[in-house]
Amino acid sequence: MPKPRRNTPLASAAFPFKQRKPVPHQFVLDAIAPLSPYTRPMFGCLAIYVKDKIVLILRDKPESIADNGVWLATSEEHHNSLRSEFPQMRSIQVLRKPVTAWQVLPADAPDFEETALRACELVLAGDPRIGKSPGSRRPGKKKTRSSGPKARSVTKRRTSS
Repeated sequence: MPKPRRNTPLASAAFPFKQRKPVPHQFVLDAIAPLSPYTRPMFGCLAIYVKDKIVLILRDKPESIADNGVWLATSEEHHNSLRSEFPQMRSIQVLRKPVTAWQVLPADAPDFEETALRACELVLAGDPRIGKSPGSRRPGKKKTRSSGPKARSVTKRRTSS
């Protein structure tokens, strides 16, 4: 009979791994779970996508704590109507602009969880004021593929038989 395996950690000098950070404001992900959201790291935070749109970013960083909380992906045209529902909402300070499209529901607000859950309700309802398609970034230079070593050709060669 083989010996039972010991519970040994997988990390060792040969196989180091990076400890994952806990998800900030996990209750937000739980609230929009029916939409099957997915996440990606962005700006050292956690971006939340629903289908093809980025809807929220969760931030809890020790530097610039004023911007910790839930960031709403919106546009300037929706600020007034959203501010009527979220009086504590404001532009992100770390972006160093007086007005930004991204707005934050600050974590240090007394009603933060209540407000964040209300934002989740809007996301669940498909409110058009929250969410941006990644292709809707500000206009800039078009990226071109370089012909350097990282570029890969997708064409297949025909072989004659």
